[in-house]
Amino acid sequence: MTDKDSFTPVARTVLQQCLHGRLQVKPAEEGEEATWVQINRGMVIYICFFKGATDDTLPKMVSTLLNQRLCESDSGKMVSVLDLPGSLLIVPQATLGGKAKGKGMQYHGNIGKEDGLRLYQTFVSLCEKELLAAASAQTDTEVMVKHGTYGNRQVLKLDTNGPYTHLMEF
Repeated sequence: MTDKDSFTPVARTVLQQCLHGRLQVKPAEEGEEATWVQINRGMVIYICFFKGATDDTLPKMVSTLLNQRLCESDSGKMVSVLDLPGSLLIVPQATLGGKAKGKGMQYHGNIGKEDGLRLYQTFVSLCEKELLAAASAQTDTEVMVKHGTYGNRQVLKLDTNGPYTHLMEF
């Protein structure tokens, strides 16, 4: 058995390039419309943390995810979201931690809600720092990081120029 065979992930992400993404972060309530966040061209990151995840994992995760050449530029060349430059829509996705058991799914490997929320908030903050630092080096570029609400069901609307979806574990 090699080290690679014994790898136990502490986080799972799915990356999807997008032309436009819109995420409902608060459902409509009596007398109020639903609240949405949205981005234009960029990348959607779905993220789930497992038991054993720590803050130490986050900087490498952010760097790896934001530097992967998974976005198509105007010329058709694959570039990173930082090089595009593009925006990010980060979606907490606990269901990425599911394991099939019979006809149902179990989520026993997922991190606890409090620790997951803290890691998620730190992940979002690190993504904001790295993306905005890269964008400030380029002129006339408006990029943003928008994110979902941890622990809530959300509605996602996505226009892609793919599908061009990648699973990454850390």
